[in-house]
Amino acid sequence: MTPTCTVLLDLDGTLINSLPGILASCQAALRALGHEPDKALDIRRAIGPPLEEIMQGLLRSYGDDRVDEAVAAYRRHYGETGFLGSEPYPGIGSSLDEMKQAGLQVYLATSKRVTFASRILDHLEFAPFFDGIHGSVPGGALDHKPELLAHVLSEHAISPARSVMVGDRRHDIAGAHAVGMRGLGVLWGYGSREELETAGADRLVDSSTDLARTVLSMVNEN
Repeated sequence: MTPTCTVLLDLDGTLINSLPGILASCQAALRALGHEPDKALDIRRAIGPPLEEIMQGLLRSYGDDRVDEAVAAYRRHYGETGFLGSEPYPGIGSSLDEMKQAGLQVYLATSKRVTFASRILDHLEFAPFFDGIHGSVPGGALDHKPELLAHVLSEHAISPARSVMVGDRRHDIAGAHAVGMRGLGVLWGYGSREELETAGADRLVDSSTDLARTVLSMVNEN
């Protein structure tokens, strides 16, 4: 394997279990708009798409279309305390270290705002493993995975053929294929096996402790 092989990693549901913090910020956003969140609110399957889509889905049951206000309220809460409600999945730190030691270029590619993503990686002491951190930005230009991944590839002159995108939702796989990359679906996150298989994942990995081994196997196929 040459050092030009690259892995792009999703964040929520792939590297970290961010559900508690995201749920708390969603509840705070609903309250900020005058709604009382359902005590049984389950957003697990909503995590992954751009935040605007998540808020639109949550507000629909209230007959409320104030998506921009909800997004702003969410980000206020998340930036204050919500981002701290994240824990890495077992073995993720070791997997990141193993990938770096093997000579891979490692980049984060998340639909989360890049400022929040950077703070989370700093908080978990994962930032040194990454050659670059990429996420959504104000204005919405990089909210969707195809645009985000195309930006990362262009920014760092990365060859799609020597790269793998790793994520837990169909958006990660579809985004990878849209830019000519292979997509590795992880089964410990917020998407189901059926979702990832339907999206056409090139390979699936069952355990977070097997992540590095599977990524290295895929990049060595070329």
